[in-house]
Amino acid sequence: MKFGLKILPKPEVLDTQGRAVQSTLERQGFDLQGCHVGRYIVLEVVEDDPQRAKETATAMAEKGLYNPLIEDYELEAIL
Repeated sequence: MKFGLKILPKPEVLDTQGRAVQSTLERQGFDLQGCHVGRYIVLEVVEDDPQRAKETATAMAEKGLYNPLIEDYELEAIL
């Protein structure tokens, strides 16, 4: 089963990459309210049971793929 893991900085954390991208786009004439830079990871979990596959993907995320002090994550099943 495939899962998409979206990792973004928490709102209260200074996102210097996001600010740099926003600044570049605004200089090019685009109007933005905000921009955030993160990571997107595709996990292909070897598990037949969908619930166990999701639990495995969640464990992977929480045990080393994101930093809970400065990042939030969202996990979605990919068909």
